[in-house]
Parts: sequence; C-alpha cells; structure tokens
Amino acid sequence: MDADLEKRKGAHDGASSQDQDTIQEGEQKFHKLGWKRLTICLIVEAIALGSLSLPAVFATLGMVPGILITVFIGLLAMYTSYIIGLVKLKYPHIRDYAEALGLIWGRIGYHLAVGMFVTMLILLIGSHVLTGTIAFIKITNETELCAIVWGVVAAVLLFLLALPPTFADFAILGYIDFASILLAIGITIIATGIQASNAPGGLSAVPWRLWPAPDVAFSDAFLAVSNILFAYTFGMVQFSFMDEMHTPSDYVKSTCAIGVIEIFIYVLTGALIYAFVGDDVASPALLSTSDVVSRVAFGVALPVIFISGSINSTVLGKYIMGRAFAKSDIRLIRDARGWAVWLAVLAVITIISWVVGEAIPFFSSLLGVIASLFISGFTIYFPAIFWFTLLKEGSWRASWKNVAYSVLNAVVIAIGLVFLGCGTYASIQSIVDSYAQGAVGDPFTCAASQYV
Repeated sequence: MDADLEKRKGAHDGASSQDQDTIQEGEQKFHKLGWKRLTICLIVEAIALGSLSLPAVFATLGMVPGILITVFIGLLAMYTSYIIGLVKLKYPHIRDYAEALGLIWGRIGYHLAVGMFVTMLILLIGSHVLTGTIAFIKITNETELCAIVWGVVAAVLLFLLALPPTFADFAILGYIDFASILLAIGITIIATGIQASNAPGGLSAVPWRLWPAPDVAFSDAFLAVSNILFAYTFGMVQFSFMDEMHTPSDYVKSTCAIGVIEIFIYVLTGALIYAFVGDDVASPALLSTSDVVSRVAFGVALPVIFISGSINSTVLGKYIMGRAFAKSDIRLIRDARGWAVWLAVLAVITIISWVVGEAIPFFSSLLGVIASLFISGFTIYFPAIFWFTLLKEGSWRASWKNVAYSVLNAVVIAIGLVFLGCGTYASIQSIVDSYAQGAVGDPFTCAASQYV
C-alpha cells in the first residue's frame, strides 16, 4: 500500500487521548450523509444546464442512436458506480479517487489522479462561471456592460454557495438545484412544443431524423457521444461523497436512483425538444424558444447553474483541506481559524477557475478534450481496472462469477479506451475547425455579443 495511505490511516496515532476524542467529535459532523441526500448530491454534481445540450446531440446522432447511446452510457455509469462503491466498502480508509488509484499504481497512480481530479474540477467550475455570464447577459439583455463584470458576479455567487463544508448541509441546496433544472427543462419542452404546434404544418412539419444525416463527420458524431458521457460524471466524486455517509452500504440505493433519474431526464429532454424543434435546435436548448421565454427559463435555471458549479468547489476545497491539514483539526472547520482557512481555500479555487474560464477562448471544446481524457477514466475504465486489481478474488477462471465479471470489465475497459482515443481526437478536431471558421472568441473580452 502507498506510504501516504499508511500515514493517513495512522494520522492520529501520536495524538493524546483527549486530542483524539476532540478530533473524533469534530469529524462526526462529516458522517451525517444518508443515501437520499447522497442521491441529491450526485444529482447536483451530474445534472446541470448541460442536460439541455442533449437535443443538439440528438440532432447530430439522430433520434434512435441518441436514445440508445444515452440509455447505454447511463447503464454503464450505474455499473461502474456500483464497482466504485464496492471498492470504498472494502477499503473504507479511501477518501477520494487519488487514494484508490494509489492502491493499484502507487505514488504514480496517486499523483496522476490528483492532477486529473484537480484539473477537471477547476475546469468545471470555470465552465459554470461562463454559463452564469451567458445567463446574466441573456436575462438582462444588457450588452453595454462589460461581460467581465458578469463573470465576476458569477464567480462571487459560486464562492458563496460553496461555503457549507459538509455534503449533508450542501444537500439542502441540492433540492433547490433539482427543482430548478426540472422547471427549466419543463418550460423549454412546453415552449418548444407550443411553438411547433403553432408553426405552419404543425408538429408533422418539424424536420427531425431517426438516424444521423449521411454527411455527418465522424468527429462531430463522436463529439456528440462524448457530450452524453460528460452528462454522467457522478462517479468522479463518489469516493468523496461516500466518505461522509453514516451507512456507506446504502450507496447502492443512490446509484440506482441517480442512474434511473438521469436516464429518464436525458432521454425525455433530448427526444422531446429535438422532436419539437428539429435539426436547427440550439445548444443549450433554452435558446430555441422565444426571447421572452428564453430569458424566463435562464432565470429559472440560475440556481442549477450556480449550485451545480459550487459543489465542485466544495469537493475540491475539502480535498485540499484534508491533504494540507491531515493532522490538524483545522480541516474540521469548527472554529474561527478553520473557517478562515476554508474561506481562503475557496477564494483561491474560485479566482483560479475564473481566470482559466476567461482566459481560454475555446473553452467548450476544451471541456470536450478534458471529458475524453479524464471522464472516460473516472467513469468507465478506472472502475473496471479496480475490479481486476482490488475486488477480484482468486484467478479469473476460479468461478463462473469471476469469468463473467472478467469478460464484462474487459469490455468496459475497451469501451473506455475508445472514448479516450476517439473523443480526444473529435474534441481537438472541433477546436481546429472553430479556429478555421473564425468562431473562437477573445480571452478576457468585454464584448457581451461573444457570449450570446
């Protein structure tokens, strides 16, 4: 086992009995998460405004492949989430993905996962800064005010909403987040349905396809598939969430619940809005409605934009606190000193995320690269590797169960590697095409027109 994990397991060995009691009392507030609130936390992490990009995905892939791939990746994510949970139950001292990879690949695996984990979360937070900027510009219809001002406002909101230091407390915000995305989706579906019904020819005149267009490029098609994968990211933070559960074995209930909820929402959103709007559907689909309805829908979606973004700050902040203050009660955030450090950590995370988000002019395409490079691992092939290295008992031929799981997980690894290679290629090609078409904006621009 990695030396860092040994230190973690024995972090309190040198402390006095009184100190240990104090630390244990302080840690109790971090073990109040039940499976229902865990489900809400996973929903906040995974289901955001990006779900309204799925109609455009369906427009690229066609209705039938769009539905089938969405369901398939959802079931795959449920299975790999189940495997992640088994690893956590077998090795309860694991707090995050980095420690899990550290068990199988030592310090190299640990630091590889740290880099992937931190980079992914920073980029996710940055994407929510930009999404918030777009939403504010759209809602206010304000194009004269410098767009950077809205970016700062978005960053401040993300900072404030990340303040709850436990996921059990954060889950309260999650209920608002879930209601927000359901309302935004509902408004969009109803509005586009009414528009299609009132248009010449009605619903029958909407130009949508069962299958992909004959001339669709491979890079465009696989980028659309990668966007579906990006919608199922809850496995990345599952170790962190389960570390605060009072009954970790209940995670299976959360895995089933989040999987079914996501598949239902994604299929319903993608299929209905695509059928109502057709091949010209915008991404996000909120932009496919009238100006007034779009502004209302963006307003309703503000909670999900900022709550779903801020939970990434909370996850990263807790990770940093746990590493930097592993042997100090500062990480428990129970007094003025702990809160001061917590606020400082969140501030630094927010500032870095804002800078990254504003500085990269092809941010959306970059997220596709990161999703292919990182989420393919966190969501698909890493959990399958966990089964072979951490869960399998005896030879793979020792029992029919081992044979079945070996074949299944080998297939899962192959699927993950396809996403890694093809998704990265498709995303990089998208960046190249964007530059060639002059569609890449300027970094740190005041021009609101660049965002809408």
